[in-house]
Amino acid sequence: MALNPPVLIDALYAGRVALLAGDSRSSAIVKTAVAGRCRLTAEGLAGDTQADRRAHGGGGKALHQFPAEHYVRLAAAFPAAQNLAPGGLGENISTHGLTEHDVCIGDIFRLGNARIQVSQPRTPCWKIDHRTACDGVAAFIAEHGLAGWYYRVLEAGEAGAGDRLEHLERPPDAVTLAEFWRVLREPRPPLAALLRLAYASGLDAQWTGKLTQRAEWLRNNESKT
Repeated sequence: MALNPPVLIDALYAGRVALLAGDSRSSAIVKTAVAGRCRLTAEGLAGDTQADRRAHGGGGKALHQFPAEHYVRLAAAFPAAQNLAPGGLGENISTHGLTEHDVCIGDIFRLGNARIQVSQPRTPCWKIDHRTACDGVAAFIAEHGLAGWYYRVLEAGEAGAGDRLEHLERPPDAVTLAEFWRVLREPRPPLAALLRLAYASGLDAQWTGKLTQRAEWLRNNESKT
């Protein structure tokens, strides 16, 4: 099953590690639009770096896509927040027309002449509140499942703004990112639902480990309240 029609890439963003404004900690959440075409490898976009490789970049987190539509919702909820515009929260790919309700774990897309696969949702962190100069934005994103998603790169290539992001393949019984977030937010999700997430085709192995551990805890404590 493939999504139709393809969406267009509004912009690609890359950034270098630097100290956060007014902070002694570093990050590459500040990114700028890429001019022209950009090389894309298993490590991500050429010229894009990460301060904490445990949390961002490479492997199952080579690229982060964030729907541009989410900025409208965030700006309405946090009118005083800063940097709530495409590229503002550290994403690499900005589009209109794809959200967590449309995209599934394991979906394969063609981006330019590269092939990429959805590997996991983004987990929002404290850097979002710092970037927006507003407490609570990261928590709101997590609560409402508005974090975007990560890709792994299956085939290297080149891409640029204006290219099509074309959906190629979807695993059988695929799990949308919206469903993924809905189950995660439940205090005691049904075991079947949690294991459906854990073994979703294409999901990053770290997530599989975390979800199966949670399922085991729930199984061992199912009679407790």
